[in-house]
Amino acid sequence: MKLKKVPVLLLALALASPLALLARGDAAGGALQGGPTADQATTSKLVYGLLSDSRYAYRPRPMDQSLSQDVFKRYLEALDGGKQFFTAEDVNRFSVHQERMGEAIRNGDLAPAYDIFAVYRQRVDQRVDYARALLKQDFDFTGDQRWEYDRKDAPWAASQQELDQQWKKSVMNDWLRLKLAGKKPDDIRKTLDKRYANLKRSIGELKSEDVFQTFLNAYTSAIDPHTDYFTPRTAENFNQSMSLSLEGIGAVLQRQDDLVAIREIVPGGPADLSGRLKVGDRIVAVGQGKSGAMTDVIGWRIDDVVAQIRGKKDTQVRIEFIPAEAGIDGPHQQVTITRQKVKLEEQAAKAETIVLPAAANGEAERRIGVIKLPAFYQDFEGRRRNPNDFTSATRDIARLLAQFKIDGVDGVVMDLRNNGGGSLDEAVELTGLFIDKGPVVQVRESGGRVTVNSDRKPGVAWDGPLAVLINRGSASASEIFAGAIQDYGRGLVIGETSFGKGTVQNLFDMDRWPASEGPRFGQVKMTIAQFFRVAGGSTQHKGVVPDIAFPVSVDATEFGESTYDNALPWTQIASVPHLQYGNFAPLLPRLEALHAARIATDKEFQWWAEDVAHFRAEAAKKYVTLNEAERRAERERQDAQRRERQEQRKALGLALDPLADDSLDDGLGASERDIVKDAAREKLADKRPDPLLRESAAILADAIDVLGQDRKLSAQVLPASSAPGRWAD
Repeated sequence: MKLKKVPVLLLALALASPLALLARGDAAGGALQGGPTADQATTSKLVYGLLSDSRYAYRPRPMDQSLSQDVFKRYLEALDGGKQFFTAEDVNRFSVHQERMGEAIRNGDLAPAYDIFAVYRQRVDQRVDYARALLKQDFDFTGDQRWEYDRKDAPWAASQQELDQQWKKSVMNDWLRLKLAGKKPDDIRKTLDKRYANLKRSIGELKSEDVFQTFLNAYTSAIDPHTDYFTPRTAENFNQSMSLSLEGIGAVLQRQDDLVAIREIVPGGPADLSGRLKVGDRIVAVGQGKSGAMTDVIGWRIDDVVAQIRGKKDTQVRIEFIPAEAGIDGPHQQVTITRQKVKLEEQAAKAETIVLPAAANGEAERRIGVIKLPAFYQDFEGRRRNPNDFTSATRDIARLLAQFKIDGVDGVVMDLRNNGGGSLDEAVELTGLFIDKGPVVQVRESGGRVTVNSDRKPGVAWDGPLAVLINRGSASASEIFAGAIQDYGRGLVIGETSFGKGTVQNLFDMDRWPASEGPRFGQVKMTIAQFFRVAGGSTQHKGVVPDIAFPVSVDATEFGESTYDNALPWTQIASVPHLQYGNFAPLLPRLEALHAARIATDKEFQWWAEDVAHFRAEAAKKYVTLNEAERRAERERQDAQRRERQEQRKALGLALDPLADDSLDDGLGASERDIVKDAAREKLADKRPDPLLRESAAILADAIDVLGQDRKLSAQVLPASSAPGRWAD
């Protein structure tokens, strides 16, 4: 973890995207771009009214002294969660606001939040100036010093001198990382000086709306972990991410120093079809229409540049850019592009087929179809306009399943790893592709009323063998789907215990109450209900427990619902009648034995397990040594291990790791790397060996084979009357 990450990423949590943090503004250390506005004061009152009303909020919380103190604490954490800027003296001075936070939100008085932020900016300036001054000296990396980077539970620094010591060690760590990557002292100084200067500038460029959103989210997160406030711009970005579409040119942007560069071109989008723009090109000016004045966007924050480029379908935008291959002073070029509706296909469901060779026991080759679903997306507005043609995860997956049937695959694995959820309706409808009508999830509202969301469409899209692959990053809608498949006995659940988010959120448009003519007050994503599995249990805290478990990569104390101090507790309600297509309990011991025997000789799986164990051991230390010899020895160990594994892949006929020669720490941040090479590296990462996915396919193939061979066991696991679910051949 670099020093830069803590404040930037914590503030970015309140924004649409970490890339949206950097802003155009006055010189660092100057006045904030605008103070509290009348609209912000109104918004604060509206949000308070919404979240304190039991008709809307699932767990409303009165604005008492306890909540006021909680908001104060969370606001400080949002600004300085790593305790790297404020001292105990600062926090003591802020304490006069502690009892006023609740009143401030209720009355729309935002002065306390802005007062605290003003000091925060001053402290960032001071810390960065100190870090940059340190770069003039040399460092001794022969001692036993270490940098303890995890300060979340540490006390606030007693003095500026104590912060000096923490920052010196952090700077030493940044320096050592670059030194180990082969950088020379002069290059290291230049890189780090620019890095720290960019941190100072990024905080100095924050706007009033950023501060307001961060403060209001200190309040919403005190209500529950999944209630959030979105400014109008953030709300627009959120809705576009859910619909997987936007109106623009189809380019993903990234800021590098003072310029915004193209990180990715969306295939088939207007930018792609123009044939003029490519990854790495740097945008310097934007003009509207065929003849509108060109606006210089050098130094602008990325979301302001995006706002200039986006626009209504069939309108034109002119972009002036410096080609990637040209230097910063290279010749400018210009292109006119007609905006269109762009589908973000990279985030949509995708299919592949894993071919498993014939087994030694005579079983035939197995072809297992895999569907990777990164989110439960749906174009809500598109569905309202045309219910027969809109972007939907379920609709996309139905098409993929139809192709799998044509291809004759033997089974299907739904890969929901790191799928954080999305539309509740999509979770219900997707389940309906695999069950023939029936309840999918129970939803309990704030008043206690329980409704059952059911699949009401007869028939299924896939009636064959099914497995669901999950990990700790699988949450919410992923857990609804995986839990329903498990409760119905419709398929195997494989992987790690899921996140444990068992609550339902809905978007409330704050502009509907004052009846404003345009977006002024933003939206609130608010918890309105809790969901329960058809068997009656909640996934809250506990998550979905897999039938076949892989080694835990992330501990429940480090990531998941159980890490939130104000998360709802686990509970259960009555089950609802539902079909039981199968009972895999009698089959699991056989599958576990086959799984254990296979991974005992599966090098890729063993390497993954070794890496997980090493990562968890290192993370548990919460510090890194600043001894160069020790760090260099560890780096050499990793390099030798990487080369040895690649040689073993060659000897065993395994697919080579395309990133094996580029896997060691280069000491750089994303904005410091060559954007063309970094984007290419990101694409290659998708082609790396995935032993967990392959093993999941093998487990599903085992189940098919075992049930096909053992008719008695098959009768126990899959009653003959059950359909769908024809597992045995």
